[in-house]
Amino acid sequence: MNEIQLRRIADALDRMVPVPPAAPRADCAAYVWQHGRLVVADFAPLDLDLLTGIDDQKALLVANTGRHAAGHAAHDALLWGSRGAGKSALVKSSIGRLRAKGSDIALVEIAAGEIAALPDLFAILAGWSRPVIVFLDDLGFDSTDGVAAARALRSVLDGGSAARPGNVRLYVTSNRRHVIARDIAEQDSAINMRDVVDDRLALADRFGLSIGFHVCDQATWLAMVDGYAHKMGLTFDPQDAVSFATQRGARSGRIAWHYVVELAGRAGRSLTQS
Repeated sequence: MNEIQLRRIADALDRMVPVPPAAPRADCAAYVWQHGRLVVADFAPLDLDLLTGIDDQKALLVANTGRHAAGHAAHDALLWGSRGAGKSALVKSSIGRLRAKGSDIALVEIAAGEIAALPDLFAILAGWSRPVIVFLDDLGFDSTDGVAAARALRSVLDGGSAARPGNVRLYVTSNRRHVIARDIAEQDSAINMRDVVDDRLALADRFGLSIGFHVCDQATWLAMVDGYAHKMGLTFDPQDAVSFATQRGARSGRIAWHYVVELAGRAGRSLTQS
């Protein structure tokens, strides 16, 4: 067999078994876990000052994240409560604020359905010298796999075989305080329902920091709108704002932002943050 034939065979084998993609740089601000590997993500968090009506929650999470960024003792955190209240935005904005102050801290987002892949992710992050927040957004266990998923995550938080590295803290958001369904009708049809509930309550108890987000009153919601509108150079009629929220059946930071987007559209403006 001559050299040309050998080269053709080698080329054919390369096509059959492609070279795995290179690992991303370990000095970026944010990453997403996709298809078993880390991918660099765009990181454009809202200015922390734009998140109004949640001052106590901001203080708690920024302080905890700051301690982790400095290499001090810090908690894993569960952010729970009302939809659209700013839980996810606060996680990202707190990291953005610390990075703006010079802290070398990274965000790694992983889908809630990828809990089983946490050991693989942690194996990579253990080799990093910088602090990392691993972020699971909108966590819930309403499927028949809920018990196994809850136990897997508990193992991570308890220091089991899949324990997170020391440079990693886990931040989780959920619409439910105890990461469980609100009533028995919503829960899994397990053999022992009490075991299902106990597993999920035990998971919630593993977070050293638990921060609640609640439905805001009208005055607080208007203050949210005012904060966004002032930042964007827009004016608004409070009654129009209230009508906008009423039509959507909710008052939250997300709805406040949607209203400001509406204001900008009416004014023929574009917004740089969304």
